[in-house]
Amino acid sequence: MTKTVLCYGDSNTYGFVPATGARYPADVRYPGRLQMLLGEDYHVVEEGCNGRTTVNDDPIDEWKNGLNYLRPCLQSHKPVDIVVLMLGSNDLKAKFHLKAQEIAEGAGQLLQVIRSFTFEKQGFVPKIILVSPPEIGTGIRTSPYYEDFGDASVETSRQFPKYYKKIADLYGCVFFDAAQHIYPSETDSLHLTPEGHRVLAEKLCEIIKGL
Repeated sequence: MTKTVLCYGDSNTYGFVPATGARYPADVRYPGRLQMLLGEDYHVVEEGCNGRTTVNDDPIDEWKNGLNYLRPCLQSHKPVDIVVLMLGSNDLKAKFHLKAQEIAEGAGQLLQVIRSFTFEKQGFVPKIILVSPPEIGTGIRTSPYYEDFGDASVETSRQFPKYYKKIADLYGCVFFDAAQHIYPSETDSLHLTPEGHRVLAEKLCEIIKGL
């Protein structure tokens, strides 16, 4: 039977193009490339939303809270066999005033929901890959997103792997440190290049086939 892989994330799952704000084609953005690599035995669901947080309400766009849409999303695509969760970058925005540990704990709340909700609604818990997001680039000062993220976001993003690993271990998930393999574009220090999407897809493919 075909296995469903749900990629739940933000603009880097959506495929946001740094230079234009458009969307990379399906064969460039990582979920689309992941589908090609995995083949017909898998169905990859692309669930990326620009600005999506873990569990925090954006004061302007409250609908970007990743917790609010998670249950409907899981219900819509059940049975879900594998979840790739990559969120946390938008929680680095200065307006949230969050530490890396707090953001990782927000991701942990999402893991709790995934586990409990899928067990209830589909009778089994999917394999979960918790991805520690790539770092915020050191060129954020010249980025159009500097006003949102500020200087502190760079160092805080570098602390993600330490805390995300603890959360993954706590909930029995597979941990993947994206920052070990990819880095944001020099254009905006936030979004991935086509090369970054390619590498991310290849690494996740290896993990998924090894589950």
